[in-house]
Amino acid sequence: MFFGEYEHNIDDKGRLIIPSKFRESLGGEFVLTKGLDCCLFVFSMEEWGNFESKLKALPVSDKDARAFTRFFFAGAADCELDRQGRASIPLSLRKYAKITKEVTIIGVSNRLEIWDSQLWTDYNDNEDLNYEDIANNMAMLGI
Repeated sequence: MFFGEYEHNIDDKGRLIIPSKFRESLGGEFVLTKGLDCCLFVFSMEEWGNFESKLKALPVSDKDARAFTRFFFAGAADCELDRQGRASIPLSLRKYAKITKEVTIIGVSNRLEIWDSQLWTDYNDNEDLNYEDIANNMAMLGI
């Protein structure tokens, strides 16, 4: 399980140090893909397999299901950590997430999210995010 928030810098070659707290659970190889809200999702191989199974179960006849599946699979890249615990983030994914230099890595249960630090700050400062309303909506889903 992943939780917590860490700030790091991405180097000129697009490499990012993954916090040591996350490395063991993530494993040496993992999948990096486009995420929602302009961030990147990082899945261990096991969690990617679980996610992939759910996506494959969606009906191919459903237009939204096709778009959703394309979004995640077309943007996906196999990654591995180097000896210094760094992951190379492909340029296309850095552009998608508007990642420049400062990055925030957050743990979100079964995945990591990689955010440009300014976008993460902006997201959290968004006055439209009402956590009381969100909590009420989650209660309706049984959480």
